[in-house]
Amino acid sequence: MSSFSDPKAISDYAQNALRRVPGLRAVHRMAGLLMAESTPADGRVLVIGAGGGLELTAFAESFPGWALDGVDPSADMLGLAKTALGPLASRVQLHQGYVEVAPKGPFDAASCLLTLHFTTEAERYRTLCEIHARLKPGAVFVAMHYSMSDTPGERDLWLSRCAAFAIASGVDPEQAKTAAAAISQQLPILTPDQDEALMKQAGFSDISTFYQSLAFRGWVAHA
Repeated sequence: MSSFSDPKAISDYAQNALRRVPGLRAVHRMAGLLMAESTPADGRVLVIGAGGGLELTAFAESFPGWALDGVDPSADMLGLAKTALGPLASRVQLHQGYVEVAPKGPFDAASCLLTLHFTTEAERYRTLCEIHARLKPGAVFVAMHYSMSDTPGERDLWLSRCAAFAIASGVDPEQAKTAAAAISQQLPILTPDQDEALMKQAGFSDISTFYQSLAFRGWVAHA
């Protein structure tokens, strides 16, 4: 999946994400509220997979005292985030690279939305460990990504439903179907049980689901 090096895909990222992920803006609101349960008004929050700036903007607007650190491997996507943030960018530090380039913190909370499904099981575990190591004890962690049954017929059914949702939201039908096929073939999607097991192994506890829609699932956990 190399779309984050495609100029057209980058420029259309925000619009496409909102069309493809049911209730994405609500996910951002929920993630912010979940993190705010234990994050002080002047807290520091780590955002992994911050390219595009959708959640950074949502968090910065809703919680004006938070300082945010956003990490993403794509310079172009970070540029898009900076543009999306506008005057809010002064409260955000952007870091190009993977989780290892993130400051050591410790952070009051962290999010990783629509990102971990790009990683293999081993990479996902390593990423979760790196996030955990940067959080204060008891800090909230919020994650959301593709996560579904590994039964081929059931997985294909949910991805076809995702394509139907995208089409109903205005995505070109052929593009939506092609994307669903590519997701099925190229993304190392895990089952919900596997995702939760990796979080536990990385040190997270009190893991619970806060969002489930079509092929997507979101969790809230504590370091």
